[in-house]
Amino acid sequence: MASWSALSPSIVEYFEGEDFYRCGYCKNESGSRSNGMWAHSMTVQDYQDLIDRGWRRSGRYVYKPVMNQTCCPQYTIRCRPLQFQPSKSHKKVLKKMLKFLAKGELFRRNYEDEPMDSTMEDAVAGDFALINKLDIKCDLKTLSSDLKESLECDKKKKEKNSKKEDSKELTYSQAIEEKLGSGEPSHSIKAHLLPKPGKGADLSKPPCRKAKEIRKERKMLKLMQQNPAGEFESFQAQGQALTSFPPKAKSNQPKSLEELIFESLPENASHKLEVRLVPVSFEDPEFKSSFSQSFSLYVKYQMAIHQDPPDECGKTEFTRFLCSSPLEAENPPNGPECGYGSFHQQYWLDGKIIAVGVIDILPYCVSSVYLYYDPDYSFLSLGVYSALREIAFTRQLHEKTSQLSYYYMGFYIHSCPKMKYKGQYRPSDLLCPETYVWVPIEQCLPPLENSKYCRFNQDPEAVDQGRSKEPDRVRVFHKKAIMPYGVYKKHRKDPSEEATVVQYASLVGQVCSERMLLFRA
Repeated sequence: MASWSALSPSIVEYFEGEDFYRCGYCKNESGSRSNGMWAHSMTVQDYQDLIDRGWRRSGRYVYKPVMNQTCCPQYTIRCRPLQFQPSKSHKKVLKKMLKFLAKGELFRRNYEDEPMDSTMEDAVAGDFALINKLDIKCDLKTLSSDLKESLECDKKKKEKNSKKEDSKELTYSQAIEEKLGSGEPSHSIKAHLLPKPGKGADLSKPPCRKAKEIRKERKMLKLMQQNPAGEFESFQAQGQALTSFPPKAKSNQPKSLEELIFESLPENASHKLEVRLVPVSFEDPEFKSSFSQSFSLYVKYQMAIHQDPPDECGKTEFTRFLCSSPLEAENPPNGPECGYGSFHQQYWLDGKIIAVGVIDILPYCVSSVYLYYDPDYSFLSLGVYSALREIAFTRQLHEKTSQLSYYYMGFYIHSCPKMKYKGQYRPSDLLCPETYVWVPIEQCLPPLENSKYCRFNQDPEAVDQGRSKEPDRVRVFHKKAIMPYGVYKKHRKDPSEEATVVQYASLVGQVCSERMLLFRA
């Protein structure tokens, strides 16, 4: 993985202090608090490491909630797809889709069974104003040419005198192509809702048994009575139940997620559903040809589901939010066939797009970004259905790329009832906001009932193992030169700037601070 970073460095511009926004969940006018940075470019490995420290992104803006101060703490949540078993409500959604495809059956929507409609993270809504300002503030072309010129100059110096070390500048071994204005895919978040709990079994009554099982029991009893070796008597003597049969046949085992999703349809099926994975890049012909239809669907969704006025869901907003990403596409030989980066999973029904799931494929996970769909098909529970498809997709990618084995669902917000649905995709883990270790959600829920903010790691001595220990090793990009912060600060006497760099390093961690380039104007 280290070689990826050498090919394409992440370049970020950190904004000092914390930003305050109106909370999209509890509606507190200034309760949402986060740190943020603008990512001009970012490797998939750096972003993987950042989300494992509680960061998320909206377009090119990457933010991290100030967990012990924000009004609605947002805990990073991941599902473990390899152990995932669909619940009764999940199976109901999958069967509903199959019936619709096979027979064209329509269903009356039961809102209590539906997930929440896709919604942005609470910081994101407030970030749009900031992002608009940043588009003006950050001269990407100038910064790009500065970086390229810096690296080329660096390379010439190195070739001229390879033995001489320059303690004031950190040379970089490879020239980097212009990446600061790239139009890669973007990020946001999709949501579903808490499934409706089923009725509990009546434990006072014996469990229901199938006639087939009763016949099998009678047959076994008859065989045992006829057995001359006296196994029947030995069974009775041991008090072993007569219902002890050999294991059930494979056909009687619960169906896997894949069997439920890809169950065969009749030849005369009423509808055809196709899911296409499209790289989010205007250089990709499939993405480009479907852009207009995808954008129209987004507008229809935003206006119907979120009641957005037309001027707030234009092509500029759509492109910035869901079609612009700092992630650099990677296609290593040991990675998935589709490569790493940002993608749109388009759901085509009878030749038209009815839903789009925006995802990031990273070294260790598929990260769910956003979902928008045709409101006319709300009866198909597309939020739940797409989440199950993404879990199955993660399992598929794992078959070739063994380390890719998690499905990240964004943030879990226990204090917001509408956002607790993510905890229903089990088994799942929450990220400890202090030590950045993963803890099974079952262990996290009891303390969250008593406090919005919790440290999940029960070891009081445990600390953040990835914390920044040497801020002077932070890599800085300044005036066409790349250097460690320890060299940079000798020429800058501003103590407030040092506090900003130290804060940045503490939030991104030692590894990312040494790998990413921190742009300083």
